[in-house]
This record gives sequence, structure tokens and C-alpha cells, in this order.
Amino acid sequence: MKTDPESFIRANTSLTAPPHVPEIRLHLASEAHDLWLKTEEELEAIGLPPPFWAFAWAGGQGLARYVLDHPDTVAGKRVLDFASGSGLVAIAAKLAGASHVLAADIDPWAETATRLNAAENDVALDFTGDDLIGRIMDVDVILAGDVFYDRDFADRLIPWFRQLAGEDRLVLVGDPGRAYLPKDRLEAEASYQVPVTRALEDSEVKKTTVWRFLAG
Repeated sequence: MKTDPESFIRANTSLTAPPHVPEIRLHLASEAHDLWLKTEEELEAIGLPPPFWAFAWAGGQGLARYVLDHPDTVAGKRVLDFASGSGLVAIAAKLAGASHVLAADIDPWAETATRLNAAENDVALDFTGDDLIGRIMDVDVILAGDVFYDRDFADRLIPWFRQLAGEDRLVLVGDPGRAYLPKDRLEAEASYQVPVTRALEDSEVKKTTVWRFLAG
């Protein structure tokens, strides 16, 4: 990497509690940070992929809130937080009593952010960036926030989530109405009005639903 991730994250974020999950503190960027203003070209120049880990997205906030309010969902179970980003949902699962939490994200910067955020919340998480298939057999619950924003990605996720649900695993998705959400495959568990940053979502509040993925 051209830039040290931990030093960069500490310098370009602040410890902040997401508005819908005040129990958790994360290293997040706001309009006050230079990171918010950097173009894709500037990010590429310093070796930084788009910093999705620097923001508490609506789907993740809703899913984290649900897990904290319904700890029986994960308590004593092995949990995967898929496309973990900041680690918000993974941290919530651990705080709710999960026996083991694996955060997964292909962005190596997300690993650093998740590690820093986990330490700030005094929880222990595992992380993987490229060995998910080999570790999914040990998972009871799959949590995924804000993953249906891209058609190709959604086309790959849907059959995989259906397969996991068909294996009697609980698959929960947090989503504020992303374009490729497969509602015909889902059953609503809870809905929230999640405060968000207008610059991210073109709205100050997003209705966010936690869905259970159906098998078959």
C-alpha cells in the first residue's frame, strides 16, 4: 500500500457514534474531514479504494440496531458479517452475545478499520478478505447490510443467500431500498427510520428494513 492504513484512518476520521446505534463508536469521516472531499483520482493516488468503511450506511445501522434489540438472533452463535465495511454490524453481533464473529470484506482497508473499531468497543472479531468459502461452513447466521446496490453483485449474491437459507442458516439483510433488492425472496423482520448524511443518501432519514432471506 502507498499509505499506511492505520495512520491514515486515525488522521482522517473521528470517533463517532452512528445516530441509530449510539452504543457503538466508530472511526468515521464527516464533512469536516478531508477524506470526504477527495476525488476518486486523489484516492487512487494514495492507494486508497473508495472508503466505504468510513461511513455508517443506513442498511448497516438498521441491521446493527436489530441485532442489539434482538440478541437471541445471534447469542451463542457463529456469525458472518458479509461486506463488513466499518465492522459496525460485526461489533453489534459480538456485543449481542455471538460466540464468534467473522467480518468479511475484500477491501484491505476495511480490515484495518474493523480492527480499530473492534478495539474501541472492546470486542474481539476475526476477519477475512479472501478465504470466505473455506470458512462459511462454520457459520450459523449471515448478516449483510447495503449489499444490493449493484446488479452484477446482486446476481451473484441472491443464489448464494438462497442456498445458505436452504441449509437452515439465518440470513438477515439490512437495506434502505437499494435498486437490486430481491423483495420476492425476502420476509420483513423490522423497519427503522435511520438518520443518515444527506450527501451520502440524498435524504436526512432513510426507511431501512431488516429482511430475512427465504430458501427455495
